[in-house]
Amino acid sequence: MDDEIRDRLRRTRRVATPWDDDAARGITRTELDELLEYWADGYDWGRHERRIHAYPWVTVRAGGTDLRVIHQRSADPGAPVVVLLHGWPDSVLRFERVLPLLSDMHVVVPALPGFPFAAPVTGPGMSAGLIAGVVADALEELGHRRYTVSGGDVGGTVAELLAARHPDRVAALHLTNVAPQRAVTADPAGLAPDAAAYLRRSAQWFRAEGGYIAQQSTKPNTLAVALGDSPAGLAAWIVEKLRSWSDGSAFTPDELLTWVTAYWVTGTIGTSLGTYAEPVTLPDRIDTPTVLSVFAHDTKPEPRSYAEVFLNVLDYVEHPAGGHFAAWEQPRAYADDLRRAVGRGR
Repeated sequence: MDDEIRDRLRRTRRVATPWDDDAARGITRTELDELLEYWADGYDWGRHERRIHAYPWVTVRAGGTDLRVIHQRSADPGAPVVVLLHGWPDSVLRFERVLPLLSDMHVVVPALPGFPFAAPVTGPGMSAGLIAGVVADALEELGHRRYTVSGGDVGGTVAELLAARHPDRVAALHLTNVAPQRAVTADPAGLAPDAAAYLRRSAQWFRAEGGYIAQQSTKPNTLAVALGDSPAGLAAWIVEKLRSWSDGSAFTPDELLTWVTAYWVTGTIGTSLGTYAEPVTLPDRIDTPTVLSVFAHDTKPEPRSYAEVFLNVLDYVEHPAGGHFAAWEQPRAYADDLRRAVGRGR
């Protein structure tokens, strides 16, 4: 990191609240102070940057823009192809622990437009629908005609759109959640009792935890200034999510700061909000064979009866550990379920 960010961090204006150490009100002042001190004087971004640059990156011209992807090829030309799609507030780093477990497959991990490590975004905000089009075009350019798509969060929504638009290309889906936009339009009267109960729980979660969604989807410009100009603000906003959405101690301080620094050095926090601010339309149902991995400590784990309304769920796999960033938290379980989806696609 350069001296400019270290100077900003050392000059951070500490903001007191009546709830400084109440984790229910957001990141605690104690945790944030410790992270900022380490970020300013102990953290080594260069070491992580070299590791990230060492991945087999390629840039593909697709959908009128450049798409940067990690393209890890198998030694077997006929190996299956899997596409891993990350979400927010993360990046391709979500899949670092899974990549070594998939050496027998061709693996494509796009840096989604607007997110860290992606080519700069110009023009309109990148909706999930636009991103799906770019990814589909890029995979064709790379010579991949048939593949299994895996993801969650924003990446899960993009995966559903890819499968709906290109049933001839997407052999199977591996998801860690149903696209959250579906909860807005689902009719509880037509659902099984446990699915209707899930909608009520989901609504409660949005009331308690969904303030960030309201801000990011309605006033992204205002938020982007606060987060893009203040490393302390950016860390508070992202680390709260990484901590509260994961299972236990999923991240060391070094790992937390690497995921945050990825946003800071690439200047992408504003453009990453496009998938919240831009509307998306999902089909009523997708018939692609689907494996749904449900991790117990995710934000809103769905029952099978709810998922089956929208997806062709052939396998519903429940895991007692792991949260929203399952590929990072439980890489072996994630990879095993992905292999199950590849098998279903065959």
